Amino acid sequence: QVQFVESGGGLAQPGGSLRLSCAASGSIFGLYYIGWYRQAPGKQRRLVASITSGGSTNYADSVKGRFTISRDNAKNTVYLQMNSLKPEDTAVYYCSATGTDWGQGTQVTVSS
Repeated sequence: QVQFVESGGGLAQPGGSLRLSCAASGSIFGLYYIGWYRQAPGKQRRLVASITSGGSTNYADSVKGRFTISRDNAKNTVYLQMNSLKPEDTAVYYCSATGTDWGQGTQVTVSS
């Protein structure tokens, strides 16, 4: 079973950008679906963006036009480029191929 390690989080100002990385322990070539999720304090974990093996993407309405998900099968890594960040994007971000298996996540804080 492929496991993921998330990185790239940190503190950003409103309007700023961050790029998250999700490094897999094995090949992601055969994984049909990989998603980025986030969980804000006191809230449920929610899907932010997903990408299929064919490159089809899907985004939550709250991040459409600001976030971009991509995958590099050669590097076994999935990325989340986050632009025009808002305070409400503050959360712990996770990636998963199953929606039920989770790594440690990476904290994103958007604040001035």
